Amino acid sequence: MVFSLGIPPIAVADIKGYRDWVAAPRLPADCLDLGSRGEPNLEMLLKLKPDMIIGAYGYGLDEGPFTRIAPLHTVPFYDGTDTPYHQAEAETRKLGAKLGREDEAENLIRQAEVTISDARTKLAGRAGQPLAVVSIFDDRHVRVYGRGSLLQDVLDRLGLINAWTGKTDSWGFSTLGIEELVAVGEVRLVSLDPIPAHIRIRLEQSTLWANLPCVKAGNVTTIPPVWPFGGLAAAARFATLLAQT
Repeated sequence: MVFSLGIPPIAVADIKGYRDWVAAPRLPADCLDLGSRGEPNLEMLLKLKPDMIIGAYGYGLDEGPFTRIAPLHTVPFYDGTDTPYHQAEAETRKLGAKLGREDEAENLIRQAEVTISDARTKLAGRAGQPLAVVSIFDDRHVRVYGRGSLLQDVLDRLGLINAWTGKTDSWGFSTLGIEELVAVGEVRLVSLDPIPAHIRIRLEQSTLWANLPCVKAGNVTTIPPVWPFGGLAAAARFATLLAQT
């Protein structure tokens, strides 16, 4: 969000994870790695003397040590106060005000709307064709996104039908055994990268995977990484990638 508002952060926790799972916007090459998201390097933070620390707190990370280093701005995604997309818009405005980037925040909101609208036009011919969106972490389980997720909000804006209507957790996804994907039938299955290389090999050798109706029908598509728990940049990226498939 910070980078989308035109301010490159001086340091980010888990840069490798960001590049693997988020990908865009691309972080500047000189951005420093603070280590684990669960245990950022406080000593390095102290030496950097940041003007502000921005993070998604409230999910197990104690704010106390950070408030002693610099002013802290919390981005409370997925706290249940609104749908993820609407909350992303609200939090973009709050962060823009905090950073003196109000115009950039409004531009980001407008640009996300335009990008999703353009993608909707390109996908108009598929409006009646259900799909399911998953992340694959091992050869026996998938995470499938549904009600309450940012990705569902984007699908709604694109006029697309989510084939997965089952129960989801507070983050908007369900964790299923691969065999449970039988429930979505032959619909298009959209898988988010990255899929670990060794897992990809196991899937190719798995009869369980091979016998899924969507796999048999050749309806599996893999798209580049999108952070399902992100903000407007992630939402726009997801819409664009879907329109390109």
